[in-house]
Amino acid sequence: MLTLSSRKTLVAATALVALAGFAIVSYCWWSPTERFATQREVSIEKGEPFARISRKLADAGVVRSAWALKLYGHLSGTARRIKPGDYAFKGGERISDVMGHLVRGDFMIVTVTIPEGLTVHQIAEKVAGAGLVCQEEFERAARDGKLVRALGLRPLGAEGYLFPATYRFSPHATIDQVLAAMLTRFYRVLTPAVEERMFELDLTPRELVTMASIVEKEAKAPEERPVIAGVFYNRLRLKMPLQSDPTAEYRLSGDESDSAVSAVHTESAFNTYDFAGLPPGPIANPGLKSIEAALHPQQTDFLYFVARDDGTHEFSKSFDQHRRAIASIRKASAQSGAVERR
Repeated sequence: MLTLSSRKTLVAATALVALAGFAIVSYCWWSPTERFATQREVSIEKGEPFARISRKLADAGVVRSAWALKLYGHLSGTARRIKPGDYAFKGGERISDVMGHLVRGDFMIVTVTIPEGLTVHQIAEKVAGAGLVCQEEFERAARDGKLVRALGLRPLGAEGYLFPATYRFSPHATIDQVLAAMLTRFYRVLTPAVEERMFELDLTPRELVTMASIVEKEAKAPEERPVIAGVFYNRLRLKMPLQSDPTAEYRLSGDESDSAVSAVHTESAFNTYDFAGLPPGPIANPGLKSIEAALHPQQTDFLYFVARDDGTHEFSKSFDQHRRAIASIRKASAQSGAVERR
């Protein structure tokens, strides 16, 4: 049996331990860590136990104590609200700050914007420039990777199917994850209504995106897309070569020529100066507006068009009209140049 003195000593010791524990927890909770010389990254997987997350953060020095973090997470109810992702920490934060990041999902993001009309080669340059992938490996996967094979896109690959948009990726995203995001956005466009319209036009998905890619490369003025699409459909109907400069410039290897004039004399399976009909596949990755133009071309009798200096086009129904339009535009361009030189 403890004496009164021993009881007092035990109570005092217990109180001291509790006070010390409270002081330690308070220190771990409310005192910020030191700032790091370089940011420290911690990846949190979906469904990962909070205990393991706490240990990861403590091992990285983001929090001082895994035990204190677990206690805070459970008492505050935030342990069940953590969002998976890749996080970067600069240090100098309290446990409540760290948990705030995890609950809000302030994970690292790499934003990549893919404009309309880029080729696979150019998209590979874009995502490589953002530090996400190796350019050569991305291009190889887009041409003949497992996703491309699974979707039946061989032998030409994913050209035309990488949908132009702004994407947000983890900095640790794999090539397949990047490709999957772009391909998924494309296939969302193929709604039942779109498929019904393709059936009406007797177009396969590859033929649709091929036509859309040519429209994308030809049209500088957005409002002209349906008219340009209509011209190409008219030429297809009459079995006339499309004679589209961008098809002549396109190289499956990604080495596009800068000169349409020289390109039209180059042999290529995509060069529509050499044959009637669509090329074997897309020459770029078109946006939604060009796809819509390919689905709903404007009905006209136009068979030709020539570009003005401002990027718009003069459309003609006959070759004689087309030649006169070319002469008129060249004359106006020359006069404009003469005025500018004065």
